[in-house]
Amino acid sequence: MIASVQGKLASEANDHVIVVVGGIGLKVYAPHSTLERLEGDEIFLHTYLVVREDILALYGFSTIAERDLFVTLISVSGIGPRLGLAILSHLSVDNLRNAVASERSEILQRVPGIGKKTAQKIVLDLKDKLMGMDSMPIDIVQDDINSDVMDTLVALGYSIVEAQTAIQALPKDAPRNIEDRVRLALQFFA
Repeated sequence: MIASVQGKLASEANDHVIVVVGGIGLKVYAPHSTLERLEGDEIFLHTYLVVREDILALYGFSTIAERDLFVTLISVSGIGPRLGLAILSHLSVDNLRNAVASERSEILQRVPGIGKKTAQKIVLDLKDKLMGMDSMPIDIVQDDINSDVMDTLVALGYSIVEAQTAIQALPKDAPRNIEDRVRLALQFFA
């Protein structure tokens, strides 16, 4: 198993990077959250190698928590590596864990390619698995108000990840009404 890759960033595309290690270019698929964090010529990624009959594919992540969650995601029947990457591209580790812990499958339905049944299956299958991961304590912070704020920000054209980041940046003593929270979240983008 290839646990990590460190090398020179040769090129970057929509869903992968080419990392040159010892003169060999490795194609490493990665979620958008990881691709956005890459800086400089020298990069380091935590990786997971998927072996299938017809392909060997390497998936890279900026954190071990992302990689471990990816491995857990693809253990769900019907969720392959591409859909696992799509989920991690649209939802942060914390937000995915909160959605699963609070059984809010509608949050997963916002990911392209995931319908109602698949979202419910993910929540059902991952609930016990995520509870047992000591390195990732579950903190259910996502409430209805934040969900409404996220919906509003997404409707205004921000991505789910951008909306989640703005919500997480809200002060703990932020007002409990939606309008004020949206206004504060929009200030995050200014």
